[in-house]
Amino acid sequence: MDAGSPLFAIAVAAELSGMHPQTLRQYDRIGLVVPGRTRGGSRRYSMRDIEQLREVAQLSSEGMSLPAIARLLDLEDEVRMLRSRVSELEGALRAERASRPGVRVFAAGASGQVVTLSSGRRIRRSTEVVLWHPRRASVPADSADADDEGTSGGA
Repeated sequence: MDAGSPLFAIAVAAELSGMHPQTLRQYDRIGLVVPGRTRGGSRRYSMRDIEQLREVAQLSSEGMSLPAIARLLDLEDEVRMLRSRVSELEGALRAERASRPGVRVFAAGASGQVVTLSSGRRIRRSTEVVLWHPRRASVPADSADADDEGTSGGA
C-alpha cells in the first residue's frame, strides 16, 4: 500500500486526524489538504493526507496561520518531489556507469603519439638511459679561439 493511495472516507479521516469532518471540508475548499476523489465525487484521504492533517492541527495549535501552513505544506511536497527526482537520477547514473564498456584512458606512446588504453591497463615505460652528444662539425682554425671563450655548444 502506497502512502499516497486514497483509501479513507471523510468520517474515517476526521477520526484518524482528530478533526471534525467540516474542518476537513474547509481545508479541502481552501486547498490546504486536498484529498483524492472517487468517480462519484466523494473525498478519499490517503495516509499522507492524514499525516498532513495532523501536522496542520499541530501547527495551528502553535499559532501558525493557515496561509503559512499552506506554504509549508507546499514546500514539503516540493522537497519530497525533488528527493524522488534525485533518487531517480542517481539510479539512472548508476545504471549508465554499470553499462559503460570502460572508461577511456589516454597516454603518450613511445614516439609521442596519443594511445587509448582500456581502464586499468598501464603503459610499460622505458627505463633506458640515452646520452646525447652534439655532433661537432669541423671547426675552422681561426674560430678555435672563439671556442675557448665559451661560445661553442659543449657547455
